[in-house]
Amino acid sequence: MRAIGIDLGGHKIAAALVEDGRIVQRLTEPTPGREPDDVTAQVAKMAGTLGAGPECPVGVGIPGMLDTLRETALLLPNFSGWNNLPVRKILSAKIGLPVEIENDANCHALGEGWGGAAAGMTDYVLFTLGTGIGGGIVINGRILRGFHGMAGEPGHLAVGAGEPCGCGSHGHLEGISGADALERNAESMGLQPDLKYLWTRRSDPSVAPLWDRALDHLAKGIASTVHLLDPQAVILGGGLSRGEGFLDVLRPRVIDYLASPFKKILDLRLSLLGNDAAVIGAAALTRK
Repeated sequence: MRAIGIDLGGHKIAAALVEDGRIVQRLTEPTPGREPDDVTAQVAKMAGTLGAGPECPVGVGIPGMLDTLRETALLLPNFSGWNNLPVRKILSAKIGLPVEIENDANCHALGEGWGGAAAGMTDYVLFTLGTGIGGGIVINGRILRGFHGMAGEPGHLAVGAGEPCGCGSHGHLEGISGADALERNAESMGLQPDLKYLWTRRSDPSVAPLWDRALDHLAKGIASTVHLLDPQAVILGGGLSRGEGFLDVLRPRVIDYLASPFKKILDLRLSLLGNDAAVIGAAALTRK
């Protein structure tokens, strides 16, 4: 089986030709702004370059909340003009064949379950730590979508107070610990908004408060999720999770917030497929 998986991100679009769960060709291009016309045109162009057609279907990961039928984007917090947009219809028209869409973090979770950190697991949770914070929940081997199609949004756990979130509400985890929020906070503190650089300086007195706050709230969100779902594992993906020693710094913070029975069984691990997980999972959407 050959299929194309595309992962739409705030800063880049990743696409790959996938055959039997393996990437055989890939493309990565900068996201051309965040307006629907430009972005969907770019997605269609990349799909065409990789050979989209009747024998090579396309699946696309969308960074936001979708309706139950996976036709319409309900809310894309970090993209403007996408709310209530019939994304599947638009992409299908531009690519020239039916397209499957799914929340991007759900795609990431599907990819990790196919051949990554969650291979062989039936119950696990994925947190994607990138521009925002996404998530995917797999229960009994199936993605949990919820009655309205919007389940699996850990970035919108209310763990804070008045911090603004891109979804229009406040106090959400994404608005505190997501990359965009961290960069804004860094600038407000007079720091260079380069998170890779700031992570290497996380012990400096001027930088430590930035990470202490973000990691503390992330730990609360993970601990709350573990208490609620009792998963086999919690998997961390996305750029922020790739910082050297990130897991070692975060794990004790999560354990500190767990009830005693959960402290002994916490399985917190990194994505094995990295950025490939989302495109492999998006390609998997076309498997019937």
